[in-house]
Amino acid sequence: MRLTGMLLLLLACVPLYYLWRVVRLPNPWPRVFLGGIATVAGARVSISGTRASGGAFLLSNHVSWLDIPIIAGASGSAFVAHSGLADVGLLKWLCEMNDTVFVARHDRRSVHAQVEQVRAALTDTGSLTVFPEGTTSDGTGLLPFKSSLLSALDPPPEGIAIQPIWVDYGTDAPNIAWVGEEHGLDNFLKILARRKPVPVTLHFLPPLAEAETANRKIMAIAARERILAAVAAQQGNPGR
Repeated sequence: MRLTGMLLLLLACVPLYYLWRVVRLPNPWPRVFLGGIATVAGARVSISGTRASGGAFLLSNHVSWLDIPIIAGASGSAFVAHSGLADVGLLKWLCEMNDTVFVARHDRRSVHAQVEQVRAALTDTGSLTVFPEGTTSDGTGLLPFKSSLLSALDPPPEGIAIQPIWVDYGTDAPNIAWVGEEHGLDNFLKILARRKPVPVTLHFLPPLAEAETANRKIMAIAARERILAAVAAQQGNPGR
């Protein structure tokens, strides 16, 4: 039923997406589609805090593929993704509709071009999300943040807020997480097979101060500490 719902959502949103492109209007349909995918998959999203006004580069923890439609549905954000996704035709097509920037992390020769792509996407979409852990975690903690993934923000584009966000699945995180040798399709189907909804809170944390954006290494440390502080505060107030 959920797969059918996702297919119907796709069939409804794609023609509207191209119609809006033809008439050159701001295109809401990628956000509608991805937010709808999260809902169909069972996500019941609560929002804590607010996205920074104006342009924002969002630095998020990463637990599951479900993070992407949740964040996009709540913020309208585009994403920075590994270039390997561009090799999968259907995924590439869907990602490009949401202005995804594909980054070849190990190709040093293309770093300058990738920086320019990220800055252009920020200008076009107003919001861009990166997962500085570089992979998914088990949701019970944070992996180290890789400062190399923040190269396009060194220095930050003028007028762009650097805002950490925390995707919080609570005690359900280990059941949602995509880790180890589990295949992506298996994780996708596992989540769709759940009978219970997936409660998740998306915490928009305070943007980094100017001193915390002096360079990408300081940014990575400051953003990670901001999220860890929010996790600690939540654990200290479980009823909040």
